[in-house]
Amino acid sequence: MSTEGGTKALVAALSANLAIAAAKFAAFGFTGSSSMLAEGVHSVADSGNQVLLLVGGKRARREADEEHPFGYGRERYVYAFLVAIVLFSVGGLFAIYEGWHKVNHPEALDSWVWAVGVLVFAIAMEGWSFLTAVRESAKLKGNRGWVQFIRTAKAPELPVVLLEDTGALIGLLLALFGVSLTVITGDGVWDGIGTLCIGVLLVVIAVVLAMETKSLLLGESADKDAVRRIREALVDGRSVTRVIHMRTMHLGPEELLVAAKIGVNAEDSAALVAEAIDAAEERVRAAVPIARAIYLEPDVYSAEKAAAGEDPAATPGGPGPEAAQ
Repeated sequence: MSTEGGTKALVAALSANLAIAAAKFAAFGFTGSSSMLAEGVHSVADSGNQVLLLVGGKRARREADEEHPFGYGRERYVYAFLVAIVLFSVGGLFAIYEGWHKVNHPEALDSWVWAVGVLVFAIAMEGWSFLTAVRESAKLKGNRGWVQFIRTAKAPELPVVLLEDTGALIGLLLALFGVSLTVITGDGVWDGIGTLCIGVLLVVIAVVLAMETKSLLLGESADKDAVRRIREALVDGRSVTRVIHMRTMHLGPEELLVAAKIGVNAEDSAALVAEAIDAAEERVRAAVPIARAIYLEPDVYSAEKAAAGEDPAATPGGPGPEAAQ
């Protein structure tokens, strides 16, 4: 679901940005507005970002091999991090440079009607792209707020498009503000100020995106609901009596690694323990289908050892017997 929705949002955003970029550069050619130039470069950067995410999604679908036994799912995170770099450098820093130049060397606008017309067209196209991303994200975010969804989503495509489109819409309003005041006052400094604001906005969005993507690259655990369902699925009350400790990590947006030490009965034979582990794995995969790599270590839980600090799961700095992740 996240892959399909993310691809749909990316294609919509790419189509909108290509059309908008062409219109903005045409308007810059007629008006000489630095805001229009900055916005044109912003749209080109956004278009390149969406291509990067589409390429990353395709490369992430490669099968696991000897060199990468857990597959290539994290390539989607790598390409999302590249998006943040492109947005910061090509979009944000260029806009700041151009705005600073125009503030120090202001120029009057020519054919300002072109600039206003293109900005209105761009707002309509970006609005369509933004609504597409919102509709696809709404299918996945559940009861989470939008900020929480962006911070906790494991698939990078939809948060990236949401952040880019939000920045694009605000940037267009800033460009319209700069162009309008330049026309009203006849002072080109306002066009430069609008461009500077666009640059700062893009840098802030790029930093937020880089921070969130870095967390995914480092390896995030499953969300609390998935952890709860995994723990409940592992314990059947007969062969598996408890989860002593557990770790989860996303190998990609749709692939989860689960490693756990589970408590079994001391009197069970090796064959019974092996059957219990197989059954526990089946229950986990039924409860959380993205849990594809599951490693379970059987052990006999000792309350006395845990209380005395002899159980590895209860040592200082380590997880307690009821650790969830």
